Amino acid sequence: MSTTFTPSRPSTATEPHPRRWAAAAVMMTAALMDLLDVTIVNVAIPSIGRELGASESALQWVVSAYLLGFAATLIVAGHLGDRYGRKILFLAGTAGFGLASLGCGIAQTPGQLIAARAVQGVTAALLMPQVLGSFRTLFHGKERGAAFGMYGAVAGFASAIGLLLGGLLTDADLFGWGWRSVFLVNVPVALATFLAALVLVPSTKERSAGRPDMLGSLVLAGGLVAIVLPLVQGHTNGWPVWGWICLACGALAVAGLAVAEARRRATTVPLLPARAFRLPAFSVGIAVQLLFALGMQGFFLVFAIWLQAGQGYTPMQAGVVTVAFSAGGFLTAPIADTLAVKAGRLVLSAGALMMAGGSGWVWYAVSGSDATHTGAWPLVPGLLIAGAGLGFLVVPLVNVVLSAVPADLAGGASGIFSTAQQFGGALGAAVIGTVFFQHTTDGLTSALTTAMPWVTGGFLLCATLGLALPKKAVTAG
Repeated sequence: MSTTFTPSRPSTATEPHPRRWAAAAVMMTAALMDLLDVTIVNVAIPSIGRELGASESALQWVVSAYLLGFAATLIVAGHLGDRYGRKILFLAGTAGFGLASLGCGIAQTPGQLIAARAVQGVTAALLMPQVLGSFRTLFHGKERGAAFGMYGAVAGFASAIGLLLGGLLTDADLFGWGWRSVFLVNVPVALATFLAALVLVPSTKERSAGRPDMLGSLVLAGGLVAIVLPLVQGHTNGWPVWGWICLACGALAVAGLAVAEARRRATTVPLLPARAFRLPAFSVGIAVQLLFALGMQGFFLVFAIWLQAGQGYTPMQAGVVTVAFSAGGFLTAPIADTLAVKAGRLVLSAGALMMAGGSGWVWYAVSGSDATHTGAWPLVPGLLIAGAGLGFLVVPLVNVVLSAVPADLAGGASGIFSTAQQFGGALGAAVIGTVFFQHTTDGLTSALTTAMPWVTGGFLLCATLGLALPKKAVTAG
């Protein structure tokens, strides 16, 4: 039997749930499936393209469909968890993610894979905000900072570790599955997590949570899709007029929704609450999160293709190269929160600046090589520096953003935070991927060097925006 905990009960502050850390471990395991799936597929992209005969735009959609499905569902899923209980949403999302992963693993055409990836994204969106919302309710004071720090560390490293794991699984060719292993591995993990969550995860919700805005959710979902669709398809279709109209309508829909919610008398929980966005730590932090995800997702998509299709690396070799990125993050993550307490926003800006410098190093190493096979060592310093910057940026960022909002907005705020990450990633795959594919006729090395300024520029913008965060962006608890 589960116990329902709400922030309005005084006992939650003095009587923490006895299974809170066990529950956190179970929920982070489910979250890790999503966090890995954002990038694990990137190393398998060339193999998917060859086996399924996928076009360049289809390969972008394999990445973007997941991220868009996630972004379009995430905020309302957070509100649903707040109102009706986070545990039931978490269980539904975990079960659905396992089934959608099975669908990806048995797909026979690019269209089937893209559709299954979109469902994967939707189900991941059901479970992910329940993780952060539950952390916000179950933990207090320094424990809450530790829980958020754990999430930030896992989220940051999963992006790079996913590339290594994707390479290992693709090259291992378990049971002759090849690239399908990167999806099928989720099935037993989802089943085990579902069973553990039934026993260990408590039910939490907000007594004061209002009714979710389902109509607004549809408008937001349509707006996000309308923004990314022409960016992915534009190159293939010759940048038609309808694409620019679609892009403008999508941007206007999202902006119009925000304005309408700010002006109307609320009868439902706003998807984009003006009260939260008036907090500098939240609004600026969301922008930093979006730009970080844009640069990182776009980089690893084109970098993985360049390594394999352009430089002859196997999937496993391509994944191993990225270990330098993970190593950099592991060096800085343990001290990131401590430094952020002392130096605040300067730590986050320095992290973004290091990511810009590291990507710039890779850009220089690639553009300065005329060899048909660039060795890994010229790339390693740049990846190491960028990974170290990720630790300083991402680990404190989740604490900065979510600790700034009141408890009654916890689920919605966590949904917006993760939506920024997923939508930024979708934009990165669309924009940076399109720049890359537009120049492949000149060679993949030329295509990569053309795309890299977009990556570096995104991280530089992160560093600049980080200076607009509160001076003491993170507190000790």
